Amino acid sequence: MRLWARHRRLAVIPGVVVILLIAFFQTVDVPVVTPVLQRVGHTVFDAYQRISPRPYEDAPVRVVDIDEETIRRFGQWPWPRTDLARLTMALGEAGAAAIAYDIVFSEKDRTSPHELARRFEATDPKAAQVLAELPDNDEQFARVVEYYPTVLGFFLAQGGAGAKVEPKAGMVVLGTPPRSVRNFRTAIAPVPVLLNAAQGAASLSIVPDEDSIIRRAPLIQRQGKTMLPGLSLEAIRLAFQTDSVMIKTTDGSAEGSAPGDVVSVKVGDIEIPTNAEGELWMHYTRDVPERVVPAWKIMSGKLDAEAMSQLFAGRIVFVGTSAIGLRDLRSTPLNEGEMGVIVHAEAAEQMILRKFLYRPDWAVGLERTLLLVTGLGLVLLLPRLGAVWGAILGLFAITLMAGASWYAFTEWGYLLNPTWPIIGLVFGYLIVTVLTFYLEERKRAYIHRAFDRYLAPELVKRIADDPSRLNLGGEERDMTVLFCDVRSFSSISEGLSPDEIIRFLIAFLTPMTDLLIARKATIDKYIGDAILAFWNAPLDDPDQDTNAARSALAMVAKLEQLNAEMPMREDVVWPGEVRIGIGLNAGRCCVGNMGSEQRLSYSLIGDTVNLASRIEGLTKYYGVQIAIGSSLAASLASFATIQLDLVRVVGRDTAEAVYALLGDETLAENEAFRKFAAEHAEMFAAYRSQDWDEAERIRKALLDRAAEYGLTRLYDIYGERIAAYMLKNPDKNWDGVYTAESK
Repeated sequence: MRLWARHRRLAVIPGVVVILLIAFFQTVDVPVVTPVLQRVGHTVFDAYQRISPRPYEDAPVRVVDIDEETIRRFGQWPWPRTDLARLTMALGEAGAAAIAYDIVFSEKDRTSPHELARRFEATDPKAAQVLAELPDNDEQFARVVEYYPTVLGFFLAQGGAGAKVEPKAGMVVLGTPPRSVRNFRTAIAPVPVLLNAAQGAASLSIVPDEDSIIRRAPLIQRQGKTMLPGLSLEAIRLAFQTDSVMIKTTDGSAEGSAPGDVVSVKVGDIEIPTNAEGELWMHYTRDVPERVVPAWKIMSGKLDAEAMSQLFAGRIVFVGTSAIGLRDLRSTPLNEGEMGVIVHAEAAEQMILRKFLYRPDWAVGLERTLLLVTGLGLVLLLPRLGAVWGAILGLFAITLMAGASWYAFTEWGYLLNPTWPIIGLVFGYLIVTVLTFYLEERKRAYIHRAFDRYLAPELVKRIADDPSRLNLGGEERDMTVLFCDVRSFSSISEGLSPDEIIRFLIAFLTPMTDLLIARKATIDKYIGDAILAFWNAPLDDPDQDTNAARSALAMVAKLEQLNAEMPMREDVVWPGEVRIGIGLNAGRCCVGNMGSEQRLSYSLIGDTVNLASRIEGLTKYYGVQIAIGSSLAASLASFATIQLDLVRVVGRDTAEAVYALLGDETLAENEAFRKFAAEHAEMFAAYRSQDWDEAERIRKALLDRAAEYGLTRLYDIYGERIAAYMLKNPDKNWDGVYTAESK
């Protein structure tokens, strides 16, 4: 019996080890082994694309190809920048929504008159002087790219000398800053005169897989801490005339597992699902001749104005090359010699058409679970089933998983890799079957019993989730909380369609979010038109009070700018003069993972939060834009603040001293403001002591100056109160506290 049991372990344990090793290779990147297994999965996805490529739809995307014929007609590369200016101008005049160059203009134009003049300085000074007076080619090209919506590209690299590049638009991160996005040290950028003039700038760097095939297009990359857009994403941003790109990571979207993995990238109203590195899975079409226009047809004037308009009006135009000598040919699952610019163009098509391939955040977990369940299950059952029935069961499981993977790809665009569980089944079956056939059949029962004792705890250990990640609750912290709300949003909504409301909210919330995040705020949530943000969590912020105050002041200033600029925008319906109210409060809060057992979110609760919301509601009553609680006002002694009132807010018995935040240290140090604040305090003291005549005298004397600080409504309120108390004194229990009747 002991011998049979030992033989059973000899047959099954190696199968278990193989399954667990494959699961280990799937989980941990093991050099040589893991890349080989991953390449098998990529091969499967490549086969899916070859069998079922993305059907071509006439999206507003075109490619201008500097092909061999163009080179033959217009000369070898590089061309004079005046030729490129002419090409750009032709596309711009045809109505292109954006012109994106898959070319880096990293060196000055050597055919420019200024460059030629240097060569003639010694031999022919007169010719050099004439040349030096001619317009510079780069400057001419710069004027064109500045006028027309043009994106210029740069290459990112890991070593060598290079430039530091900055995005042309805001890159907003919702959640933990991306940690898996590919990081580069240096950049090969266009010459400054071109880069500064261009309306868009983007990375052209696409790192293929180890087999040199491009399966994903990077939408975002980074240079140090600076997030940078890819060419396709920047072209869409410029075409849609948006000012920022929003990057959602796992803890900013309640998706995924590891904090800081990218979940999606949003530009305008398009939200693009990505992998953790911020890359878009490509779903290529077959070769489509109508997508590509040879550059020589444009530059030679072969296409008249009507033809140019039909081809390019309202479209994103990518300019690249298929000329063999320029070496911009890439391998894709469908083509071993594809133009590199086609990758960017097809990525833009997918984003515009919203035709995506998804690698869901739960895909790896599902594949690992299938590997463990089917692999270990087959290994467990083989001693009882025998080789024939085990093979039938294994083939059935393989067919089912492969079919389900294919169905998920064709119907939903999901990339579910069946190779890991299939490899586990095949290797598990082979190992166990070979050993089982080597041993005597009568030892199967004892092998099965020993396997049960060995496997049960190991299986639980492998597939059980870490319970600490699901714990509800949080920690107490001293925090600063901000509520911001658009006034009369219900009235605004009545005059707008749902689509217009969404575009208005994006135009309003995006710059406000930029300002908050720039000053270390954590965005808790958006509640329609309202923003809830806080400081000092999850990371410590010793300057939380001043960061919050500066954020609020910056939001008010930004709104003034938006009110001036947005009515002139055609892509946003801006409903006249938009006003906001901001409530700030500081105090003890409970912050952490909160919610239900099914879904958690990082948020905060407490009396400090509730009071901040009530203070924001008081801004409309007092006619101020920023109101703050007493504890925060005490820590902002260097800022320009004045007391508004003593208020008993709804749902709270304790009265709160509420202050108006009017400006930063510059205003606080202004002599006129200091005098006004002192006299305002005297009026408030006279009011509290029921010296109505003195309070009214000071109030009238301060009316004009109060208007300068936006306090007209506040002084009207005190005028009404004082007049009423002059007619009838308050009762003896009057404590000067105003009781708010609404939130």
